[in-house]
Amino acid sequence: MKLSALYQIFLDCQSVTTDSRNCPKGSLFIALKGESFNGNAFAGKALETGCAFAVIDEDEFVVKDDERYILVDDCLQTLQQLANYHRRQLGTRVIGITGTNGKTTTKELISAVLSQSYKILYTLGNLNNHIGVPLTLLRLKAEHDLAVIEMGASHPGDIKELVDIAEPDYGLITNVGKAHLEGFGSFEGVIKTKGELYDFLREKEASTIFIHHDNPYLMKIAYGLKQITYGSQEGLYVNGHVTGNSPYLAFEWKAGQEGVRHEVETQLIGEYNFPNALAAITIGYFFGVEPEKIDKALTEYTPQNNRSQLKKTENNTLIIDAYNANPTSMMAALENFRNMTISHKMLILGDMRELGAEGPAEHQRIVDYIKKCNFEKVWLVGDQFTAAQHSFKTYANAGEVIEEIKNKEPNGYTILIKGSNGIKLNTVVDYL
Repeated sequence: MKLSALYQIFLDCQSVTTDSRNCPKGSLFIALKGESFNGNAFAGKALETGCAFAVIDEDEFVVKDDERYILVDDCLQTLQQLANYHRRQLGTRVIGITGTNGKTTTKELISAVLSQSYKILYTLGNLNNHIGVPLTLLRLKAEHDLAVIEMGASHPGDIKELVDIAEPDYGLITNVGKAHLEGFGSFEGVIKTKGELYDFLREKEASTIFIHHDNPYLMKIAYGLKQITYGSQEGLYVNGHVTGNSPYLAFEWKAGQEGVRHEVETQLIGEYNFPNALAAITIGYFFGVEPEKIDKALTEYTPQNNRSQLKKTENNTLIIDAYNANPTSMMAALENFRNMTISHKMLILGDMRELGAEGPAEHQRIVDYIKKCNFEKVWLVGDQFTAAQHSFKTYANAGEVIEEIKNKEPNGYTILIKGSNGIKLNTVVDYL
């Protein structure tokens, strides 16, 4: 079937699903494959439970004389091509976001700001990979003024694949840091892959990037691009500085053209979120959102999904950042926690995953920093932290931590909880 014909079927269906357990009436099912599942085998169930059509790529699952089955060469490729075709048909302005740390929070902040004045489509959760990006684009409607598309990467070429699908008009790289080194091979590999967003925009007419002027790695690779800058220096498109961090981030900002200084008190934890907030301000201001509405959006935004959340329990105050961790984000969180003017600080840190051969050295570097911080209690979780040279308490997994909490019942602490998602430190929160 030609892509244009499939596109008409998609328009008639109005929505796409890849999960046979979630089949809205009249939707289009696209059968994807994974290491432990084959979506083709569930096409019949999808049609029975509400889907109007099923796109599959294995003819043995086609029911003879049932025109609801659409056979293609490759379902994933078809999903991506359909999303790109839809994006081109609508012509919606697309902002592409990537980066090592903070891209999801930044995407949320940008969307909150732009939503003050525009109808926005944005990536839900962290659906930022080769499946999530096309599924997000297929949610685009004619009434959307802008799309904010988050793009994640763990291997070279990942961002190129995603920008070729989304074809962004504007780009933002939040930062570059040491993450997924096992896949990228080196820090230089991280920079090159994130820079694939700039590479795409460099070849696209009338494109623009929003760039953190204080970041030398980004400035070095941003040549040949129209730059809208933000940072700490006077004279940038937007500049500002932190005014408070105990525990919530507060800051002042002004736009170079405006000259009026604005004060914002957020519900975000950590000075490391300041550049993320400045990025949202810059993009909002660029698209004409009134400064008062920008301030309102940032003040009212509440972080979710275990990302820089503050939670007060009956016994303790928790800073929950248990969704992700890499050497760059871990060090930023520790430095911020060390600088907070509070007493009775406690750490519960989990291993940083996907660092490959660099793992032992990076975990040792974190441990050596913690030794200088004089935190009242330090609990380290996972094989890599356990193997490092130190005298802190260690636990094999989150289950052991929960048992320790039940026995020791920590009380009166402010506790930073951070680790890679696979360590499952989010499960300890309810016991603290």
